[in-house]
Order: sequence, then structure tokens, then C-alpha cells
Amino acid sequence: MKKKKCKSCGLEFTPTKPIQAVCGYSCALKYGKKIIAERQQKKVNAERKQFNYNNMTLSDWKKKVQVVFNKFIRLRDLNKGCISCGTTLLGKKYDAGHFYATTYEGLRFNELNVHGQCVQCNRDKHGNIHEYRKKIVERIGVEGLDWLDNNRYLKLKLSKYELEELFEIYKQKIKEHESI
Repeated sequence: MKKKKCKSCGLEFTPTKPIQAVCGYSCALKYGKKIIAERQQKKVNAERKQFNYNNMTLSDWKKKVQVVFNKFIRLRDLNKGCISCGTTLLGKKYDAGHFYATTYEGLRFNELNVHGQCVQCNRDKHGNIHEYRKKIVERIGVEGLDWLDNNRYLKLKLSKYELEELFEIYKQKIKEHESI
């Protein structure tokens, strides 16, 4: 059989069985204890995550929804190019750029307000808003842009339950886009 590296001590050894991972009995004991400790830690982490999930504030939920919402936007617009400069987004790191910033709470999770945008336009050029405004009409039409302009001061008054629902909706939309 081919030599292997012991998963416990790191020394090379010749295994007597194809699935043998350690060089001897003492290493097997150490490796077994390590595996048990890792499993226990995963269990503790899962319990902590569940605890945190149940005790999240509205602000925590907004952040959590923002992450899945932005991921959905990036998947949706992957083949459309940057909303501002038209640069291809394929094979590049890019953002979900908001036409009206997230400080306009009512439009924060509005799909008409957010589009795939290259990092240079979104971060370096602070949204490249002049070009964004020109190109957004091609995607959402004049009526859509007028609606955004007229409703930018809407307040976002979502409950924890509504944010949880939004989170699940966008998780599902992500799954649908990833399966395409």
C-alpha cells in the first residue's frame, strides 16, 4: 500500500487497511478524542446559532435580510452588466448597488431600486449616480424611475415577523436562480 500521513502526529506510515488514517493505537485514541471534540463544538455552535436566531433584534433582522437580498440582486443581474458603466460582471466581484441608498429605508429592499454594479462604480465612484440614472430607465422604465423618485421618503416599518418572511422569500429566490 501507498504511504500516508498520520492525521494525529503527522508522521508518514504504511497503512495495513485502505481506510486507516493514523499510524498506531495511541494516535487513534488522540484522533478519536479530537473528532469527538469537534462534533461537540459543532453541536454547541448550532445551539448558539439557534439561540441567537430566536433573540435577534429588528436591526439584526434587517442586516440578515440585506445579505440575502443583495445576493439575490447579484444573481439576478449577473448577465446584465454594471447598471452604471455596462462592464460585464461575469468573473468579477461586484455589488448590489442601490440607486437610492439604504438610508432611504422604504426602498431598501425594493428590487426596482437595486441593481448589479461593479465595485469601481459603486464604491470608488460613490454609486456613479449620474450614469446609474441614465441606465436605470432601460431596466425599469420611466414609470419605474418616477415611482422611485416619488416614493423615496417612504418609511420602512417592518415587524420581526415580516423581516423573517422577507428573509425566507429571498432565500427561496436565490435557490431558484442558482438552479437555473
